[in-house]
Amino acid sequence: MGISAWIWFVVAAVALVAGLGLLAADRTREGSRNRERMRWANLRGWQFVESDDRLPRQWSGGALGYFGAEAAANVVAGSTFTSDGRRPVFIFDLEVNGQIPTVVVAVRCNRVHSVLLEMWLASVPFQREGMPELLGPIGQRYAFADDVAGARALITQDLVDAADSLGGDVGVAWLENEWVLASVVPNAGPSRLERLLRDLGEIADIVDPFDEEVGAGGRHWTPDAGGSAEADIAAMDDVHTPQENA
Repeated sequence: MGISAWIWFVVAAVALVAGLGLLAADRTREGSRNRERMRWANLRGWQFVESDDRLPRQWSGGALGYFGAEAAANVVAGSTFTSDGRRPVFIFDLEVNGQIPTVVVAVRCNRVHSVLLEMWLASVPFQREGMPELLGPIGQRYAFADDVAGARALITQDLVDAADSLGGDVGVAWLENEWVLASVVPNAGPSRLERLLRDLGEIADIVDPFDEEVGAGGRHWTPDAGGSAEADIAAMDDVHTPQENA
């Protein structure tokens, strides 16, 4: 005996209600994330914009290369203090196909590094088309670079130790152009992002020391070796500032 038409109608109605419920839940979470990020930016005196489709185009490695990007959402721009001085920063949700797979945190260095260096956790699926060349394991992560010799000169034991301290929720950290970046889980809140900013600031101080003589004396890595932030958008110099929504 066939199934009655009213049963199919009930099934379809239940599926529709469930879908609308999930959509409403997604919008509620996104609204909560937006308000939380905005309050955090206001508290720090940083800039906040809801969306910027140009910002992610500054980078092509790490999480940007893996996920791709349509736009940056809930963008915060400001600056943070490190032991070597103040550095400009960006924090934004990476938007891909209407979803937020990760949050990207970026700290700007003063020098442009000629090597793209990616440091991936072994526990995450990091392979993609056009992946940089594998260097091998460094601490708890695997290193990939577009210039193996240049990357080996850049990697020090201090850098390995700092990358190990980023945490298991940071799938990848990478150096690209004049930036140190990391990709953290999408539910990371302001307190977690504050800690990640400090950790990336430490990495920026290692790879871009303001005192060149101190930087030249760093301890180099070998395979056997096992603050509060303040706003100063003027410090961005010629760095792209997120566009305001119309």
